[in-house]
Order: sequence, then C-alpha cells, then structure tokens
Amino acid sequence: MNDENKRFAVYSRKSRFTGKGESIENQIELCRRYINLNYPNASEKNIFIYEDEGFSGGNTDRPQFKKMMDDASEKKFNVLICYRLDRISRNIGDFAKLIDRLGELGISFESIKEKFDTDSSLGRAMMYIASVFSQLERETIAERIRDNMHELAKTGRWLGGNTPTGYRSVQVQTITVDGKKRSSCMLKIEESEMTAVKKIFEKFLESESLTAVETYMIQNHIKTRKGKDFSRFSIKGILRNPVYMIADSDAWEYLSVLGAEIFAEKSDFDGNCGVMAYNKTLQKKGKTNKIRDIKEWIITTGRHKGVVSGKEWKQVQECLERNSVKAYRKPKNNTALLSGLLYCGDCGHYMRPKIYNSFYKDGEKKFSYLCEMKEKSRRSECSVSNPAGNELDAEVIKEISKLEEDKKELYYILNKAKKTFSDGRESNTEIEELNEGLNVNNRKIASLVENLTELEKTVADKYIIKKIEELHAENELLKKRLYELIKNLKIKSVDVNYITDTLTVWESVIKLIEV
Repeated sequence: MNDENKRFAVYSRKSRFTGKGESIENQIELCRRYINLNYPNASEKNIFIYEDEGFSGGNTDRPQFKKMMDDASEKKFNVLICYRLDRISRNIGDFAKLIDRLGELGISFESIKEKFDTDSSLGRAMMYIASVFSQLERETIAERIRDNMHELAKTGRWLGGNTPTGYRSVQVQTITVDGKKRSSCMLKIEESEMTAVKKIFEKFLESESLTAVETYMIQNHIKTRKGKDFSRFSIKGILRNPVYMIADSDAWEYLSVLGAEIFAEKSDFDGNCGVMAYNKTLQKKGKTNKIRDIKEWIITTGRHKGVVSGKEWKQVQECLERNSVKAYRKPKNNTALLSGLLYCGDCGHYMRPKIYNSFYKDGEKKFSYLCEMKEKSRRSECSVSNPAGNELDAEVIKEISKLEEDKKELYYILNKAKKTFSDGRESNTEIEELNEGLNVNNRKIASLVENLTELEKTVADKYIIKKIEELHAENELLKKRLYELIKNLKIKSVDVNYITDTLTVWESVIKLIEV
C-alpha cells in the first residue's frame, strides 16, 4: 500500500496532567516526525490523534483508547503508532489482546522507541517480553507507593484531599535530627462544624435511622460547610469515616477483628488521639470513589483529636450494616406521567410519586405527588398539599391534547419557550456569578474565623466579628437571589426540538398507551 493511502492512528497517554517529561504533546510530535521520516508521502489528513491524559497504564479503561479500538474495528486506520510500548499498556494480558486484535484487523503496530517488526514471530515475541518488563515496572511502582504509605502512616499526618467535616488542615513544622525543617499537615477541630458532626452521631445512635437524622438536621437548620442541607448520603459518609473515632482499646479490638492493617502498637491506642486511615478509597477518574474493603486499609493513630469512642463507632457501623440489608429501594413505576418533572411551588424541591395500596373503580391505582422537603422535614419546612396524581396527570394530558388540535397555538407556545431559553442564558451567567460570590465570602469567613481564634480577647476581635456578620448577611441575600433564579428555570433549552416532535404526534401516542 502506498504511503499516500495509509491511515495512521497516533496514541499517547500520560498518568498525570503535566507538561514535563514525556508529555502528551511531546509524544504526539515525536510520532508525527516518525511518520514524516518513514512515510514521506503520508497525508496529514490521514493521521488520527488519540490522547488519554490522567489515566493509568494498568488497564485499558480509557475513553480515547476505547474510541481508537472502535475506529480500528471500522478500519479507519491501518497503522497504529505510539511513542513507547508502555503508553499502550503496562499489563501483559491487555497488551497481548491488543496485538491479537490488531492482527485480526490487519493493522500493523509500531513503537518509535522499540524497533520491533510485528510481522515476524521474533518481533512479536520481543514486544511481549518488553511488555512483561512494563508490567513489572508498574507493579514495582505500586509496591513502592504502598511502602511509602506505610512510612507516612508512622507520622499520622494528614496527606491532603477534601478535609473531613469538623476539621481543618493546618501546616506544622518539625525539626529533624539533622536540624532540617520539615513541613507537614495535621487536622485541627473546627468547633462550629464539629458540633454538627457530634449531633449526627448522637442522633443516629438514638434513632438508628439515616432518614431520622436527616429530618432532625433539616428541622433544626443545621447546614453543611457549603450551606446546604445534610442529605442521607452525606450523613452516611460522616458516620462511615474512621477519622472521627477515638483511638482507644475498643477501636483497636474492632479494627483488629475486621482484619485491618494496623500500623501502630496496641499501647498507642490510649484514647488521646483519633484514628487515621490510609488507602481507604479506590479512586478512578470519571467515577465515584468506592470504599475499599477494610482489610486493605492502613490504620494508624493520627495527630488529631477523635470525637466518637471506639465502642460507639462500632455500634454505628453495625447498625449501618443491618440497615443496608433493608435499605430503601426507589420503586420503579411507569404510572406517574410527571415523574421527574414536577417541583414544589412553595419550596422548589422535587416532587416524587407516592403510590397507595388503593384503587379506583376502573382498577387504576391511586397515587399522589409528594414534596421531598415536606417528607424529609416532617412538614416543618414545607406543608404543601399533595396533589392527586391521577387527576393531575389526566388534566395535563387533556391540555396537551388541546394544543395538538391547534397547531398554530402549539408552535406559538414552543417558539415563545425558545425565547425564554435564550434569555435564560443570562440567568445561568448570573447563577455562576452568585455561586462564585458565595464561595469567595465563605473563604473570607473561614479566614476571619481562624484569625478570631488567634486574636480572641483583643481589640481586633469585635471588628472581626462585625465583618463576619456582614459577610453572612450578604450571603443570605445571594442565596435568596440564587433560589429565585433556579426556581424560574423550568426546562432545558436543548429539549425544545424533542418536545415539538413529541407533541405533534401526541394524539396517536396517547391512543397507543390507552390500548
């Protein structure tokens, strides 16, 4: 095949976002030079670039790699080029599958750093050997990281990330034996937030119910760090976090029985500090963090204070395990027409269908729409009446059917809606500005609170308190305006064309459903 007719795929990968070393840009540029040198008549339009930055070579679960293989199946290219073998994969199994798949598709593979002829058995064998060493390097790096984590565990320091609710990260300096200064971080209790954390543990031990705790927090206007209501999910995250557990003898016994790797002596669990857990979550780009099995955790005593005894923390975990067996499962139903579309006119929260175990004479099951805030707060924050779902849906169908009869009226309403969506873009900009204003004010308040602890009982403290109150008042105004804007955004502009197409065939669709 002539160079002019050849189509090239250039694949590049880097584990971290950085411009240093073998950056994505450098890899692509080197591959382009390789193509120009070895295929001088190749056309630039026949070079397809695939780049995954921030993804490990331990597996092939990468968006651009998957797209490249899909394009390979469609024969969009016939030569795959990469900077080095380990850019494709550091796993021998994945690499072998790739070479086999490329062979089936008649696509040749070339690495510009390792000169192997994939058409010969010796060349393929050499590639497999090189990939074995890539996997060995990956596993060696993983072992080295784990060894480093063991060493860090000895210090009980905070290694960064999202600071747990109730704590703030502070930098401390220590002097080593050779006289050098070393900086590290540790957690320090943030009393205003920790009060909420203690209340969560207290109420859960009383009720053994996440829903009951959520209701209590809403009714008593206890908010998160960002000024939002505590959800069942955020409450459970706090209850599951061992950072709040006091490192006492009960904690030692509980963690030992579960098989956690405790990197401290039993005598260190003397009740004077909290527990620190490393390697607790499995983090993958683009996916929700998952909690690892406790046997994979690295446990040590931290440099912070715990707030929940080991005995209480054990009770909480056992209760959560019991509840998980009988956890609420959102029922699937196709009864409610407005499910996912209806919001409360009083508080603006989502209204979900509530199905009853009773029927109308024609056999139709009864249901209503229930405001989630009304349900969660036990009517303390919202007491709107539950609209009868069957009747409301019937009215909506009736009104939409009328629109379908009068095409001019239908298109007038939809075109008017499009204009509303266009105007809504300005609202979206203002929403972003309001959120940024809230974030800036919250950072200022946090900084002032920190200064207040240092300048307490001085002339400056009253001025700091006054400034905090001013920022808080400003935040309340920003939140009020933010709520008004969000409440007025009823529907997304991207849905207009879909709605138009659907409503123009509404009558025939309804007839099919009724049959």
